[in-house]
Amino acid sequence: MFKQLTVIISILLMAFAVNAQNKRIWSLEECIEHAHKNNISVKQQELNLKNIELDVKQSKLNMLPSLNGYATHYYSWGKYVDPFTNEFSTQRIMGEQFGAQASVSLYEGLQKQNTLKRDRLQRDAEKYNYDKLLDDISLNIANQYVTVLYAMENLEIARNQYQITLQQQDRTKKLVDAGTLPKGDLLNIQSQVAAEEYNVIQAKNELEIAYLNLAQLLDLESADNFEIEKPEFALNTNPKAAEPVDAVYNYALQHQPEIKSAELNVKVTEKDQEIAQGRLHPSLVLSGSIGTGYSQANKTVDNYEEQTLPIGVTEGGEQVLATQQVPTDYSILPFSDQIDENLNQSVNLRLNIPIFNNWSARTSISKTRLQHQNAKYQLELEKQNLRKNIQSAHADARAAQNQYESAKIKVEATQEAFKYAEKKFNVGLINSVEYNDAKKELTIARSQLLNAKYRFVFTQTVLDYYLGNPISVKK
Repeated sequence: MFKQLTVIISILLMAFAVNAQNKRIWSLEECIEHAHKNNISVKQQELNLKNIELDVKQSKLNMLPSLNGYATHYYSWGKYVDPFTNEFSTQRIMGEQFGAQASVSLYEGLQKQNTLKRDRLQRDAEKYNYDKLLDDISLNIANQYVTVLYAMENLEIARNQYQITLQQQDRTKKLVDAGTLPKGDLLNIQSQVAAEEYNVIQAKNELEIAYLNLAQLLDLESADNFEIEKPEFALNTNPKAAEPVDAVYNYALQHQPEIKSAELNVKVTEKDQEIAQGRLHPSLVLSGSIGTGYSQANKTVDNYEEQTLPIGVTEGGEQVLATQQVPTDYSILPFSDQIDENLNQSVNLRLNIPIFNNWSARTSISKTRLQHQNAKYQLELEKQNLRKNIQSAHADARAAQNQYESAKIKVEATQEAFKYAEKKFNVGLINSVEYNDAKKELTIARSQLLNAKYRFVFTQTVLDYYLGNPISVKK
């Protein structure tokens, strides 16, 4: 029996050790880094950046000359002009054509150059959008991280209150058994014990939900074996809320990624206008080609024979005959000979002048002007939203600071009041109802202080973000 018990205890200890090894303590910085590496939206934005980088690369390559080669194998029959003998043929002919063509745009209203500049601006704007996405994820994680810290401390307070009430229940029971206190006081304390046990369970559930929400933000498969670091706080009594709103706004206006992106989008639409206006300009294209081919219709004479053939008539109407060398045997000219003989080259300089194209170019110009104006409106809207967000964050930070300072004073006062009530209750000067009321006031005050503390921490984190500081809850 002893051996079996030893084995069971060993297994339990090993399981506990494995669980402890698997558990990892996450700091806020580690949570943010993990989300940046694994968030699907971040990965999609990274792919989008790579796609835009390819657009930039292609815009550069579009300014290079083009070169294309071709090879054709064909059969023809019926009456047609052979491209190499330049003679009519009615036989079935097999042939090949080979060649290469090259062209380069000398001028087309700077459309390609402006397209490259536009794509570079678009790439930079998307980089700022990427930074904004990372910032939003970081703030969301910081908010939920603070929520977990609040739930952890709230559970600790609930457990401490529960233990204090349990001790008070034991003390009251002894006094009731001794006849010093009425039984009603014990019943009241027992009711309070049950209520605080419920508060512990509720606080534990809230902590588990807070952990689950944070784990989901991190895209973890499970919240099991997931625990966060509880940093030491030294709350700044002279926080960033002391900074004037305009100072915070002016700094953020120069550095916030959504503003930078909107500014670049205005420049993107300017380049779109220049590209559209380039369609009104003439274009000049230089091109050249080289080609050759082979045809079965291209033949050479292998043999001649003398034949007497009429070559005309006299004035009297008599035929005039002459001996001529007439070809009788033919063979197709060899492939290599035809390739050399049929070689041809050409150089072209083409000027295209747009005269009337259904007004499409001017319609494009009008549309890009509207897009440019809309981009300017969007920039102003982003600036307005930034100012409103900073004003709200600044007001929240000041309110949280005032609330925190007030809550500290209230806790100190209610704690002293509770100590005094506890002494009076222990000597029978007040009943259990009055004691529980004093204890409830202290619990409420501590809960308010805890709430104000973490609201203060997060509002400072938001203001730090607008001032360009790293997102952190270690104050």
